[in-house]
Amino acid sequence: MEYPLRFALRYLGSKKRASISVGTAFAILGVALGVAALATIMSVTGGFHKEFREKVLGVNAHVLVLKYSTNFGEYRDIMDEVSTVAGVIGVAPFSINPMMLTHGDATATGVLVKGVDPELSLGIKPAADSEWKGKYASFVPVLDLPKYVIQGSLEGLRRPGAKPALGQDFENSGGIEINRYEGGVRAAGSGAASGEPLLPFVLAPTGSPSAAPPPAPPPAPPLEPLHLEPLHPGSKDAAPKGGRQVPAAPASGAPQAGPIQPSGGYDSKLPEDDELPADVDPDICANSAEVAKMPGIVVGVSLAKTLKLQVGDCLTVTSPTIGFTFSSGKIKPPVAKRFRVIAVFEAGFDQYDSKLVYTDLWEAQTFYDHGDTVTGVEMKVGDIDRARAISQEITVRLSNGMYHMMDWEELNHGLFTALRIQQIGMSAVLALIIVVAAFTVIATLIMVVLDKTREISVLKAMGARDDAVMRIFLYQGGIIGLLGTALGLLLGLAVCKGLLVYGFPLDPKVYFISRLPVEIRPLEFAITGGIAIVICTLATIIPSLYAARLRPADGFRNA
Repeated sequence: MEYPLRFALRYLGSKKRASISVGTAFAILGVALGVAALATIMSVTGGFHKEFREKVLGVNAHVLVLKYSTNFGEYRDIMDEVSTVAGVIGVAPFSINPMMLTHGDATATGVLVKGVDPELSLGIKPAADSEWKGKYASFVPVLDLPKYVIQGSLEGLRRPGAKPALGQDFENSGGIEINRYEGGVRAAGSGAASGEPLLPFVLAPTGSPSAAPPPAPPPAPPLEPLHLEPLHPGSKDAAPKGGRQVPAAPASGAPQAGPIQPSGGYDSKLPEDDELPADVDPDICANSAEVAKMPGIVVGVSLAKTLKLQVGDCLTVTSPTIGFTFSSGKIKPPVAKRFRVIAVFEAGFDQYDSKLVYTDLWEAQTFYDHGDTVTGVEMKVGDIDRARAISQEITVRLSNGMYHMMDWEELNHGLFTALRIQQIGMSAVLALIIVVAAFTVIATLIMVVLDKTREISVLKAMGARDDAVMRIFLYQGGIIGLLGTALGLLLGLAVCKGLLVYGFPLDPKVYFISRLPVEIRPLEFAITGGIAIVICTLATIIPSLYAARLRPADGFRNA
């Protein structure tokens, strides 16, 4: 059995008959090009996925806890709860709101101002009066923002003596603010603002909380008696002396006499147009001493170019309220605050570099009347691939219907879903090149079978079995697949290395990054090579079966 097979290989591989044909060479080249294209595109799409993941995680956390309400004042309790979850290595509060930024004549709208805690979020050395000092000493900073700072420093983001904001409850209660999450109240300069313990609630008989019996309100002045007098003094119904005179309704069709405005004038006064808050002085930015006292802000490199900002410049941040609003029983203009640019960061993701800025959490709270509340609590985990599992575990712990969790992939679901679909779609399309090359292998082997019909008949007459003849052509197809795959992987590796060395420029406004990313992963190359070999091997089955079924008489008859 082995003798006819060795004879067949030697006979078909003789110098006269076994010179590599043009068809075989093109079959190898086709397989190589298909493998190289597939390996390159998988590396590029993988590079996009890795690049976007690094950009997203560079300036964002891995897991977020959000609340179905704007009043998230119990965030300290939530931080204590989630910090005990296995895998969580960092935790910090944050707030984020859209604002309008102005510098000189340049304005940027729709910019997200993110308030962060300098100690927990950025790893800045805590102050002596830090609220978190020692409590989360074993945790790491939640954000990697310091790695992306290209100008300035994050030191000084929080002003000395800064305190959490006091909201409407403080204003409406005469200096007593209800603490909704620790069962107490705090007065001006107490509680979280001064470190003093909160006053415990005392339940009144009515069930309403109170810190102490409120002072009795002053007695209301007696009402002045009202006397009506007709419009015409000569009327017989004239009021007595000393009474207030209120004009009577004029007779039907008679014109009303006298001025419309009351003699005492109006008590209220409408605000002037374009009125600015008192703390926004257009000339304050020229005073370097005043600018040095302003709270710090960190801007992206693209936004800095748009607003022509440098480190140390004065920047105006305005809340997005249009016109005047009625809040806390009074008319309030849009909140505008001055900030000092202390650093410029470059995340490499234009959407962040142009639309995201960072400031102190307590400074961001002052734009609204919600007091010491946040948008959510963000966490950093040790293994980002376990972010979803950790998010689900936190959901179980906080399963009261008030909170919802988001991991980094869910937060950017549209982006990463599009990348995954793109990778699958492009890989499937380019895999068709290998399939086309496989048809070339089929055509080449069929031509070899037709050319070797007499030789196959001789082998059959000498006793070669069908499976032996079939293996001859399976080996030939496998050699074509192996050579083409090896050549294609080397070519794909060379292309990827060239893209890494020389780079391919991209428009950051379209692709969010400036260079074509490439991520060479051996596993993807191995998968590509294995798919190519399997396709080429399957392609050899048809011509091999055809050769194995030839009868000796068929070859001699056509000779």
